[in-house]
Amino acid sequence: MRNACPGAANSMERVLKISFKSLTHFRARHIVQAVTVANAGRLASPLSRTSLLLSLLIFAVNAVAEIDLIRRPEGRERRTDLVYEGMVSYGNYRLFGAAENAKLYTGGVELDRELWPKVFHTRVDGVVEFLPFVLLTQPEKADIWGSPLSRRRSAVPGAGITPVGFRLLWRDGKRVMPYFEAKGSVFGFTQKALSPQATYENWSFHLTQGVQVKLRGRYDLRLGMLSDLHISNAFVVRSNPALDVMNADVGLVYHLSRPKWPFFAGR
Repeated sequence: MRNACPGAANSMERVLKISFKSLTHFRARHIVQAVTVANAGRLASPLSRTSLLLSLLIFAVNAVAEIDLIRRPEGRERRTDLVYEGMVSYGNYRLFGAAENAKLYTGGVELDRELWPKVFHTRVDGVVEFLPFVLLTQPEKADIWGSPLSRRRSAVPGAGITPVGFRLLWRDGKRVMPYFEAKGSVFGFTQKALSPQATYENWSFHLTQGVQVKLRGRYDLRLGMLSDLHISNAFVVRSNPALDVMNADVGLVYHLSRPKWPFFAGR
């Protein structure tokens, strides 16, 4: 057993190296190498099996994407969409957050950049976003957990930025294109949000499902009618009311020109 462990560790390391090599240049012989190395090292531990499965998954995803690029020469260019969007909350519920009787309104610009054009018939985009307009309406007085202490309401302006997110788009190029989007954002407000003992800054996780409808020329209409957003300060202070809101998202999509992207295999 003592002699088998170093061999298994070295084999697992070789499998991972071959896997990351496939991220930039997929070749069928890499799969053969990974499987051969795994068999030679007799990777029997759960961690080793998981590493091998992850490696094969990486192979499969990159294989599907690059085969599609080879079949379609025009697919060698990554597409970029600029979205002028707005979001309106129409209700809130108590799932992960305790605050209630509050709503959120946002407006800004989102940039969707194609990562993989066709992975299992799905286009995968990276997402970044800038929200110069954020408005939180909340009770004028609330306790430490965000429960209303007054019927009067106040509006708290702010701004936000989304450094990371992704979008899955199906039926790309068709008249109606279903999509799913997930974004992680940071909001900053001009006063403490949801509770006078909370914070000015909050983090959010935003999930949206909807359809993108093709219009004329480079324009599409995006309708995200099933949208949920959670904001929280992650307990950086003692008071973290947190808020879960249901929303409707509407956006006007503009397809930018397709710049050449030279990082695909075969370039």
